[in-house]
Amino acid sequence: MKTEQRIYHKANGWVIKTDKKLADIAQLVFLFGNRELLKIQSLIDKVRAEYPNAQLVGCSTSGEICQEEVFTSNIVCTAVWFEKTSVEIAVEHIESMDDSFAIGEKLAGKLDKKNLVHMMILSEGLNINGSELTKGINNKLNDRIPVTGGLAGDQASFTETVIVYNKAAEKNLVLAIGFYGENLQIGYGSMGGWDSFGVDRMITKSTGNVLYELDGHPALELYKKYLGEHASNLPASALLFPLSLLLKDGETSLVRTVLSVNEADGSMVFAGDLPQGEYVRLMRANHDKLIDGASGAASMSNISLGNTSPDLAILISCVGRKLVLKQRVEEELEIVREIIGSSPEITGFYSYGEICPMKPFDNHCELHNQTMTITLFREV
Repeated sequence: MKTEQRIYHKANGWVIKTDKKLADIAQLVFLFGNRELLKIQSLIDKVRAEYPNAQLVGCSTSGEICQEEVFTSNIVCTAVWFEKTSVEIAVEHIESMDDSFAIGEKLAGKLDKKNLVHMMILSEGLNINGSELTKGINNKLNDRIPVTGGLAGDQASFTETVIVYNKAAEKNLVLAIGFYGENLQIGYGSMGGWDSFGVDRMITKSTGNVLYELDGHPALELYKKYLGEHASNLPASALLFPLSLLLKDGETSLVRTVLSVNEADGSMVFAGDLPQGEYVRLMRANHDKLIDGASGAASMSNISLGNTSPDLAILISCVGRKLVLKQRVEEELEIVREIIGSSPEITGFYSYGEICPMKPFDNHCELHNQTMTITLFREV
């Protein structure tokens, strides 16, 4: 397995970062970048000309990751050549959030073939219920295959997200990549680092990922009281103050981030489900713990890879972490590099949601928010 990278800047055009001479042999190219740039067909055509035999996949971001650097308004291009592994792509158009479960089942069904060892998801970031998407995938795969990935981003504007599949990017697509062959090893890990505080609050009215009431009070009204001066900047400011959803086992939790708010009925739409009768707790950022979370995710992914050196690392971190860390954001990439070593190329993006199992060697994927999620690839 070999990889190489180049990056597109508006001012400088395409700049080669690493060159392994993969032009005619690369089978897969990841493109993570600015929404408007990815919609320019001539830029996609340029990548196609460089890698004529590769499938092109990618998404818009809230920040592009290239090695230990974070970019905005660029395209990071990472080409991959597999010596012994084959790749297949499946894509579905999503009309409504209500279709999320069915989309997950369809994608998993298309790729569930002999020798499937991993699936990666790149999804529309706004018109999607990530929880239902992962439930559909798990239902079809029966937790036999690990699945990682993320929801596309759009900086902190929540205007439009797009997906690349062999041509200029489009909205309302969900894409899945299937990796096949016994020679491919995968490591994965996901961790947050936020502090929860205050009392547990019961979800007294919700439908899927739409939250109406907490403790019998309008959710948006309560949330605005909590945010104070930040309330005027909703929904973007909600990235700084997510909710922790306590799972039924009472020991683990998932973080949920706001996608949009409805002033008319006082509801809030989240990236994943908030089941009625469950409990949530308010959360706030802790800079050092966020960096520790990235370290923990890297360690988890290393463990599930067998503590061997990877060839490629795909990092998907939440836009909320980027907004909190600000000028310190590259520290979470640097700590990952320290743990996974100097050899693998690092690519990825800042997202509106991350997909990964909760534990090493567990194949049941979940939607996460506000985490650093890492997928490591190694071919033997």
